[in-house]
Amino acid sequence: MRSAFKKLPSEKHSIDGGLLFAVTICAALSTLLIYSIVKNKMIEGIGASYWQTQLFSMAVGIVIAVVISFIDYHKLVKLWFIFAPVALFLVALTFTGLGYRRDGADDKAWLDIGFVLFQPSEILKLAFILTFSYHLSRDEEEMNKPSHMALLLIHGMIHIGIVGLQGDYGTAIVFAAIFGFMICSARISWKYLLAAPFVIAAGVAVMWFFFLGQEHKKRILILFHPGTDPEYIEYQQDLGLSALKSGGLFGKGLFANADKYISVPEMHNDFIYTYAGQVFGFVGSMGILIILVYICLKIFGDSRVTRDHLGKFICMGAFGLVFSHCVMNIGMVLKVAPVIGVPLPFLSAGGTALISMYAMIGLVLSTYSHRAKNYNVFYDEDDEEDE
Repeated sequence: MRSAFKKLPSEKHSIDGGLLFAVTICAALSTLLIYSIVKNKMIEGIGASYWQTQLFSMAVGIVIAVVISFIDYHKLVKLWFIFAPVALFLVALTFTGLGYRRDGADDKAWLDIGFVLFQPSEILKLAFILTFSYHLSRDEEEMNKPSHMALLLIHGMIHIGIVGLQGDYGTAIVFAAIFGFMICSARISWKYLLAAPFVIAAGVAVMWFFFLGQEHKKRILILFHPGTDPEYIEYQQDLGLSALKSGGLFGKGLFANADKYISVPEMHNDFIYTYAGQVFGFVGSMGILIILVYICLKIFGDSRVTRDHLGKFICMGAFGLVFSHCVMNIGMVLKVAPVIGVPLPFLSAGGTALISMYAMIGLVLSTYSHRAKNYNVFYDEDDEEDE
């Protein structure tokens, strides 16, 4: 199995500097945009702590990513019995009195522990990528047997289901995307691929008739009939589109007169791309999009040079995470997808999300750094998975 992957003859610790630099450019732009929002007093209640948190989280995230890059990912996945139960337990706490619903959110998906407010599903994403990668790498040869495929599906549905029960349907879709990209990168039979559209259609029907509330259904239906909603649910998206267009070709700059900007609800978070369009214009917003595409392509490219299938699955899980977030968030801003509260990776405000994204990049860097057998900081000959 090892022969299907490249071995690069390097004895020095190598890091995918292009990937780390690209995500840090996005995080730096995020801090700058949030600082501009605060300075221009664009949103009531958004103070200096927001951009300070983003800056601090970026610094911590870079350190975490680099540290993880030095650790052999085989060692990390073998700790699944620690981080997987902890991540699930933290998400389960959102169903208790510690659970918190942010203003304007539909889901009770945050934990308020007094000194910090964070979203445990961000930690669960990392745990899922690691545990499912390990599961796939162990069962890949047998995965097309019905019993093994059933276990893989159960593994995915546990994570999709628990965030769905929170009411966080956007994150549930992200988990489904991660699952889909990872399992399709394994040796799955074409029979399952042919059956997948029918299974997905059945799942969508079940969600529509038994789980989605009227508010969620209206957000979807209005995409097909714009301008026909008396409650004007599309207000946020229409305002976001106007803000995005108002930047013109080169934008209004970071610190123009406040009355020149259009204030959009959640413009520091899920709708930050609309503010980037105002500040940097079409050229700048396209530049951000190009960087995000580059990040996705770099992660996908790293999946092609990993030492083994375990590394490939980790990279494909990371690719599914970033790609689905980008598509859903920008689709939401452009009014081709419903508003479901999915942030833009490395750009939307949120310390937990930014640090967890950097940790995920660290996992990709680890697969890249340890792609050659003759350099592994925490490598043990007995830990070979795929020989």
